[in-house]
Amino acid sequence: MTTPGDTLPAPRVLVLADTDSRWKWGLLTARQLFPASTPVGMLLSSTREPSQRQLADTGVGLEPTPVSSVPEFVTLPELDAADAVVLALPGGAVQAVLHGLARRWPKPGRRPLVISGYVGVVYEKHAEGLLLRAGSDVILANCTADAESFRSMLSGSGAAGSEVLPTVLPFLGEPDSARSSGKPFTVTFAAQPGVPGPRVDRELVMRRLIRHASLHPERTVLLKVRGQVGEHTTHREDHPYQLIGPRIGVPKPSNLQLVHGNMGEVLDRTDLLVTVSSTAAIESMHRGIPTAILTDFGIKERLGNHYFIGSGCLTDFAELDAGALPVVDAEWARSHGIGASDVVEQARERLGELLGRDVRQPLRPFYTMGNASGMLPTLLGRYGLTGHGHALDADDDRLGDLQLAVRSVIARAARTTYRQGVDTVAPALRRLARL
Repeated sequence: MTTPGDTLPAPRVLVLADTDSRWKWGLLTARQLFPASTPVGMLLSSTREPSQRQLADTGVGLEPTPVSSVPEFVTLPELDAADAVVLALPGGAVQAVLHGLARRWPKPGRRPLVISGYVGVVYEKHAEGLLLRAGSDVILANCTADAESFRSMLSGSGAAGSEVLPTVLPFLGEPDSARSSGKPFTVTFAAQPGVPGPRVDRELVMRRLIRHASLHPERTVLLKVRGQVGEHTTHREDHPYQLIGPRIGVPKPSNLQLVHGNMGEVLDRTDLLVTVSSTAAIESMHRGIPTAILTDFGIKERLGNHYFIGSGCLTDFAELDAGALPVVDAEWARSHGIGASDVVEQARERLGELLGRDVRQPLRPFYTMGNASGMLPTLLGRYGLTGHGHALDADDDRLGDLQLAVRSVIARAARTTYRQGVDTVAPALRRLARL
């Protein structure tokens, strides 16, 4: 029992991530919410595993502990001593970890507080992503607008047991950072691996950046890419700008430069941030930097720029060429976690209350073999678990789940191949026949 003069020990926090951006978000979130703690970072082996250079560029300054699989993580002895676990993972992986941890602690008792959330702007798969995280003790929302939406969806879906806490993106820092003086006006285009996706759209971006640099030789134009060619990122990149530039056959002005590295350091020298829908826009707005959200490819959910409707920052390359410097609407900014806010302190207080509980109820992932028997074996099978949360090789009588998962994967691949044939190959052959 503690007395008023006692000092509570720093909570022991584990972070599990799988990509560079999630590594950055997870560790910075742990430090933001548990400032007295020194979190331990673990990196889950995956097809999108980041390089050492990418991890260094996050600026986190921590060496990860490798974890080979979800079954390995949920059986780690370190979990017994942990006070909190931050899952910096995609929704499917969160659901798998929740099932594994629920299997490890099936009864009320002492276990770590399990926290999940989102790396950046939530612009797609709102219900899908949220319900895959449902069952975490705490789901973090990056702003009050998201928190209200999450609570409504969880309630309407009958998902119980998760508390939604609004906070802010942990890498925003102090608002209105001072701009450097005595340097050329700098325009930064924050590239995204998959938005826009088609090669023709990315070629258009390159041409317009070249045009803007040519029209404004007094400016420095930076094309900020996520990584080097061949490195994996959170989202797949089929057409890297590094390869598109030389292919379009248009000379590159000397004031157009391609850069990569820590986004915060690039923003330190940025006077105008341009993007389609990157989370970098939120960081830019938070710093008071004019920010342009491009509409050249339309305003669409799949692009993510619909998230910025009402921000006052939707614009196009033509307006930027003419000198536009969009400024974010103050009311929109407040509701989307931009600017000074007390929500972080409120989240810390609530987490402190939750950590103080000696007994926790078992985790209850939203999806079970009762309400999602057609989905769960396939989903958990990707992470080495059966539909009931056991390791796939735990015992032979559970191979039925694996067989269901394998059959589903094969069937999905066959359907994809068929659609490719119908939608892509067949029309191409018909066009060739008409030549």
